[in-house]
Amino acid sequence: MNQKLFTKDFTLVVIGQIISLFGNAAVRFALPLYLLNQTGSSALYGTVTACALIPAILLSPIGGIAADRVNKRNVMVILDFFTAAVILTFSILLNAVNLVFLLTVTLMVLYGIAGAYQPSVQASIPALVSQEHIMQANSIINMISSLASLAGPVLGGIFYAAYGLKPVLWICILCFFLSAVMELFIRIPFVRQDSGGAFWKTVTSDFSESMRFVWREKPEIGKVVLLACGINLFLSSMILVGMPYIITEVLGFETGTANRLYGFAEGAMAAGGLLGGICAGVFGGRLPIQKAGSLIIAGAAAALPMGAALGLFSSAMLNYAVMAGCCFAITIVSTIFTIQMMAFVQTETPQNLIGKVIAVILTLSMCAQPLGNAFYGFLFEICTGAEFAVVLFAGGISLVIAVRARRIFMSLSRKTE
Repeated sequence: MNQKLFTKDFTLVVIGQIISLFGNAAVRFALPLYLLNQTGSSALYGTVTACALIPAILLSPIGGIAADRVNKRNVMVILDFFTAAVILTFSILLNAVNLVFLLTVTLMVLYGIAGAYQPSVQASIPALVSQEHIMQANSIINMISSLASLAGPVLGGIFYAAYGLKPVLWICILCFFLSAVMELFIRIPFVRQDSGGAFWKTVTSDFSESMRFVWREKPEIGKVVLLACGINLFLSSMILVGMPYIITEVLGFETGTANRLYGFAEGAMAAGGLLGGICAGVFGGRLPIQKAGSLIIAGAAAALPMGAALGLFSSAMLNYAVMAGCCFAITIVSTIFTIQMMAFVQTETPQNLIGKVIAVILTLSMCAQPLGNAFYGFLFEICTGAEFAVVLFAGGISLVIAVRARRIFMSLSRKTE
């Protein structure tokens, strides 16, 4: 029997994600921007954001194991309530503790929670929708993430510029609390697995099993993960560090205007993610894996006009428009690629391994991000006045990686036909 896509439980997951991801996007926008406004240092900004990613990498495998061994609904509820408590604690301690220390610890905790949270969301999709709807369900979840990333920075930037940091924090607390309450009513099919011993023995066994699946049983997935590491190291990190730094500190806008424009640029990237999600959902059947290589090449090439504009033009608004437009295009293709690969992994992975395998993929693909963030933070500081060279370097290296990796996707296509 053909099961409909929007069942009650999947609809509740969708609504909970809308609320939770909006809060997530707003707080991840506001906290690093507050640090950058207070210090003006790209090196400090890059170092703090690099540190923030480390717990996400370490806790993602734990989240994957929990997604397979604990009721996924409970994982989401507990972590959303905990996130609300973390932001509340930060708001209380804001003027009583050293800013850099407090913000670094808070971001590390928030990113760690997100790393443990996402495997449960992704692993719940095959349990809530039929296999024929997996691509559409992934597209919907990604579109929600993009919508939240669109509204979060834009509205967060407006509120932050007008009222300061604390109102943004209170809105985020409310979002996570409401999301947790919504998720209490979700029912996700769950079959308890035998733990087979002590906690760390179970963790080690599960992690080894998922690594074996990725590198031996499905080695093409492992090759794609290595590609993602390279792109994250050279392209994603440059955008994450370079875009806020260039817009707020280099182009010469007044502080309030720069913060709003940065929010709009983040919104443009989210709009690209939304459009990419729509394209993947509508044209999913006509987007074979073999075309994923061309998508990555297009995304890497889109970084080059940003560097060229910074080197050739003195107009702040023109450079801003080129940067926002290029990031919009990059996000479109990266979203389509992510949805393609996630749907492939969910289809090819046994149900008892989905959470762990997704966690391993997320963990490995994120490993390069902290190094890249720290690297570009210091590189932009060293290359003051020549930021265009840093952007061109990132685009050029990423393009070389993407071109050389194209055959991976051709091979993947032949094995899965």
